[in-house]
Amino acid sequence: MTPSEFIKRKRPVAHGRQALAAILLIASASFSQAQAPTRSGGSLPVLGDTSELPASAERRLGDRIASSIYRDPDYLDDPVLGDYLQGIWQPLMTAARARGDLSADLEERFAWEVMLIRNRTINAFALPGGYLGVHLGLIGVVESRDELASVLAHELSHVTQRHISRLMSKQSQQMPWMLAAMILGMMAASKNPDAANAAIAGGQAIAVQNQLNFSRDMEREADRVGFGVMADAGFEKQGFATMFDKLQQASRLNDNGSYPYLRSHPLTTERIGEAKGRLQLEGSASSASAVSAEGVRARVVHAMMAGRARLLGDVSTEALRQLLAQAQRVPLSAAEGLKPREAGALYAGALAAARLREHSQARSLADRLTTAAAASPSMVNAVELLSLELDMAAGRAAPAPKLANGKSRAAVLLQSQADLAAGRPQDVSDRLQTWVSTHPKDAMAWQLLATAQGQQGQTLRAIRSDAESRVAQLDFGAARDRFKAAQDLMRSGRDTGSGASAHIDGSIIDTRAREIDQLLREQALQEKLDR
Repeated sequence: MTPSEFIKRKRPVAHGRQALAAILLIASASFSQAQAPTRSGGSLPVLGDTSELPASAERRLGDRIASSIYRDPDYLDDPVLGDYLQGIWQPLMTAARARGDLSADLEERFAWEVMLIRNRTINAFALPGGYLGVHLGLIGVVESRDELASVLAHELSHVTQRHISRLMSKQSQQMPWMLAAMILGMMAASKNPDAANAAIAGGQAIAVQNQLNFSRDMEREADRVGFGVMADAGFEKQGFATMFDKLQQASRLNDNGSYPYLRSHPLTTERIGEAKGRLQLEGSASSASAVSAEGVRARVVHAMMAGRARLLGDVSTEALRQLLAQAQRVPLSAAEGLKPREAGALYAGALAAARLREHSQARSLADRLTTAAAASPSMVNAVELLSLELDMAAGRAAPAPKLANGKSRAAVLLQSQADLAAGRPQDVSDRLQTWVSTHPKDAMAWQLLATAQGQQGQTLRAIRSDAESRVAQLDFGAARDRFKAAQDLMRSGRDTGSGASAHIDGSIIDTRAREIDQLLREQALQEKLDR
């Protein structure tokens, strides 16, 4: 999906959402003043590189949009789903790099951030600067990681092929058509108002039609490039065609085959045919019986993550009761060889029971998953994290268990949350100080670290960690306020510690405050130039 379509289809973003469309429109006009096309990608796109938007400018635009999304209530940082998405996303990035689709320059300049959006629609989108969004509804409806990989590969290809910047360039090229039609309309208005309206409408129709054609070609190219990327990343190619089947089912009320030239995307039926044609050319197997034992286990894990997405997408009491009822209908005889759908139901039901404060029921459902997970490390990891969440929800203050995959982001953050709940802030500080040193853009880790430091009476460090969490979410104004507050605290001589540690903390805070001040000055200057 192109950024303009995301703006149209998504519900307005709280306090920052109404500005998003304006940001894109302003950018399409102001960036048209660039002197020469800029090429950042590796392989030459089929459509030709007509982009006049430099990669640095596209990144700035993406940052501005992302900062609004981070502050939106529908933005969701769920470590468990985040780790699952990264397990798909990173192989796609590696494949795009190896194929030459992703150049070193573009990889360095762009964010390559995957965001989770609390929205039950079946959707994903690419934004300027390498930001991608995935709706919970998409994760909840796909049946395998291969289908999810096909969507992510498609959106990744929008970015690597510079579709967003090329679309903006195309929009700026259409402006003369629009202006000419409006001038003709004003000239004709004094003689014939109907003719004036027709001239204006006709000019707009020409511009819109050309734009839609351009967008359809981009979608086809993203399908073609994305298909190659996901195949090279080791995912089943069949996932591309089956994903289109789901899209067709979800939109069949609107996708009736009428007026395909008025759509920004090619018709789903057309894209299904093209995907199946690629499968036939490459001799890919399409039979479900070809799925290996490991593939079945992967589908079980995916079903659990899909169940988690469905729960997080709707946490109303009615929805939680429905998920719990579905889990209770899974027969006890299925304990040893759980099917994906059954595993997903038990997982979502356990989480739902915990939220409904039916903790014994939650534990009973989770125990059934534990029995079935013994044969698969990936299943063991998912169930262990679930068990830890259930313990926290029930208020169990026992020592946090040693998780099998204790170095994953989900394990680090969930163990830290458990330690905070159990009154062990020192353990959290020790763990997260190491984590943020190698993951400085992890906003949730900084927030948990700030809480732990506050509980230990380390006020100065807690303020600094809170400021870093704001930096990670691109809220530089709020970060500056917190760094200034930390400097004021240092000058007052209160709660700053003593000796070498206080001097080091003060030096770090002063340095970071100067860096943020400089960044804000540069942003203000750039916004002035863009206007």
